[in-house]
Amino acid sequence: MTALIVLSALTPVLSVIFLLVILRLPASRAMPLSFALTAAICFFMWGIALPYMAAAIIEGLVIALSILWIVFGAIVLLNVLKAAGAIAHIKQGFTALSPDRRIQTVVIAWLFGAFLEGASGFGTPAAIAAPLLLSLGFPALAAVVMPLIADSAPVSFGAVGTPVLVGLAQGAPSLEDAHIRAIATHAAAMDILIATFIPLLLCAMLTRFWGHNKSFREGLALWPFALAMGLSFTLTAWLVAKFLGPEFPSILGGLAGLLVALVLIKKHWLMPTTHWRFANDDPLPNNAPPTNRPNTAIIYAWLPYLIVAALLILTRLEFTGLKPLLQGLSWRTGMLLNTPIEAAFAPLYSPGAIFVVVACGVSLISVALTPTTAHRQLCKSAWLNALKTLLPTAIALGTSVPMVRLFIYSDVNTLTINAVPVPAMPLLLAEQAAAIFTHNWPFIAPLIGALGSFIAGSATFSNMMFSSLQVAVAQDLSLPVTTMLGLQLLGSNAGNMICVANVVAAASVVKLSGHEGQIIRYTVGPMALYVFAIGTVGFIFGLLF
Repeated sequence: MTALIVLSALTPVLSVIFLLVILRLPASRAMPLSFALTAAICFFMWGIALPYMAAAIIEGLVIALSILWIVFGAIVLLNVLKAAGAIAHIKQGFTALSPDRRIQTVVIAWLFGAFLEGASGFGTPAAIAAPLLLSLGFPALAAVVMPLIADSAPVSFGAVGTPVLVGLAQGAPSLEDAHIRAIATHAAAMDILIATFIPLLLCAMLTRFWGHNKSFREGLALWPFALAMGLSFTLTAWLVAKFLGPEFPSILGGLAGLLVALVLIKKHWLMPTTHWRFANDDPLPNNAPPTNRPNTAIIYAWLPYLIVAALLILTRLEFTGLKPLLQGLSWRTGMLLNTPIEAAFAPLYSPGAIFVVVACGVSLISVALTPTTAHRQLCKSAWLNALKTLLPTAIALGTSVPMVRLFIYSDVNTLTINAVPVPAMPLLLAEQAAAIFTHNWPFIAPLIGALGSFIAGSATFSNMMFSSLQVAVAQDLSLPVTTMLGLQLLGSNAGNMICVANVVAAASVVKLSGHEGQIIRYTVGPMALYVFAIGTVGFIFGLLF
């Protein structure tokens, strides 16, 4: 195998690293350039026929459209809730929950963030949780670092299972649906041994880097509550993945954790004897915690998210009859340009449709309750701003997803070495990686997943780009495919901590633009620790299963 061919197969990866990381171009500029370079390599060097390339690109655009529909729905629902004042009431509820900053971090960054990741994904948790923590009095750097680290384990099932149902399914199209769901369950089982400790890690980092005494011990002192919150999410996520599928683990895991947290805090179970606060916080009167009285406005503020969760469940359960009905109302391209490539999009079955329907309902009720011109204009702006926000995302998605499809479908080429056809780019890289790393692959597999999220800006993109590689290496080395793809899935979670797009977005909402490198220095350690732990657990699972 010539070095030039291997280098050309690495073009989609290396070009993104160079343009996005080294040159620090925004994704709306870096991804189109990477796509253009990849397309040129595919046509001029790999000799892929133009109709085949065009079919792969069209399929990529359809997939990008399906993701954009989810992103739009999530953004518009958030904007409408802000206009209606619901987000302010949610913030009020978190403020009154507990004065302990460690508990606020676990509840907001870990549990609320997990719910947001499950419902919308695509960087939304950090973009919402960071300003929320800032408004509660957290230092700006802590307010952005905590949600970025927390938004890791829930990413497996973010955006109603998109990393699994789109990422794995599109990245390894040879896998059957039942196998993909088994992979998701397997990954959730492995993550119980790892992600359960993330809330404790958050507390330790908070007190060490932003506490007056610079002590890990003050954060670790919350271990009973922190581990209970970690387990309430990971165990629920595994059970939901096993019995309901990959759409709901993060949503229901986050909700279950929030309910458990509310009970523990109200009953003062597993609570610390003293409240940990920042050095510049106002003293608490008599060191007494605030009362946790029910607030009707807070309940109403949460109602739209609860309706979203309920509708998502109802439309995914077979016995309701809604799933085949909504899936049947889809747009299908058929065989594209006389190739075996085809694409389909079911907009009404997509979570984006549910977000939009609920957002419409909230808008109508809000305008009916406050029938002023100013409020109507505010609700209208919420929708218009959602559309404006989509433009850079649409450019990035509309070029990065087709680039990934070219990467995956590069098997139809004219390259040969010693009269032997060269396989698709992921398979070629898999052969080289397998030859180098052999049976140490369980430690490399999650690292590749993390690298994919860091480069592509999304766990979904990482799974799309590298799932075929993981399958090929597992088969070459006689390793369990289910475990290796589970490692890919979990590794892509870890990469979410240092994902450039997420870091830039979260930094901007707390006015830390320009400090992205400093933020990544805080998150890269937890990312590396998570990857190593995943590799260790995966190695053991590989031996057992």
